[in-house]
Amino acid sequence: MSSKVLIARHGNRFDFVYPQWFNTAVRRYDPPLSEDGIIHSSELAGRLKCENIDHIIASPFLRTIQTAHPVAQLLNLPIKLEAGLGEWHNPDWMTEKPQIHPRKELDYIYDCIDWSYTSQIIPIYPETEAMVLERMQKVTQLLIKQFSGNLLLIGHGISVLGITRSLLKNNIDIKASLCSLTILVNKGHYWQLELEADTSHLTNSQKKSFFIKE
Repeated sequence: MSSKVLIARHGNRFDFVYPQWFNTAVRRYDPPLSEDGIIHSSELAGRLKCENIDHIIASPFLRTIQTAHPVAQLLNLPIKLEAGLGEWHNPDWMTEKPQIHPRKELDYIYDCIDWSYTSQIIPIYPETEAMVLERMQKVTQLLIKQFSGNLLLIGHGISVLGITRSLLKNNIDIKASLCSLTILVNKGHYWQLELEADTSHLTNSQKKSFFIKE
């Protein structure tokens, strides 16, 4: 079983900076990173250099692949794409199931992707909040049982929330900023929060509740 799980949210999105991009995009729900998002992803890679990561598993959306790419290059590790870590298929955000970039468009630039890996969970559209949190719980348990060592999971805001709740067995609210890093450590019978990007909104009693045994 995994000994440490590091969860990163993708960097800033291109459509957050240039909203008009959405109107003409071929895959409007799969935007790339913005210029500052690319910079912050490189900085994240530097932050992760000394974390002894054994596996990199990312959502298959372009922004998460681009966030994972500098880390994979720096650590000389492949990126496994897991659809179960993907964005919430929220009908309030998306009018149809999101299209993501196909392999033929990714191969040329992102040579770190391990195409031999097969996703364990495929999201459906539309998806309620309860459904996406259940998806994150299931994929988290599958991944930590399948892979030993330290895992880097790169996903979305909902990924950080769902994975953290799954491991801590706690419904506390995790606020993941763009390109943030959350680290959880396996203590044998429970998982402990080692680093969370933003705990300023929590009371002391809430922070203590992160250390709940299974």
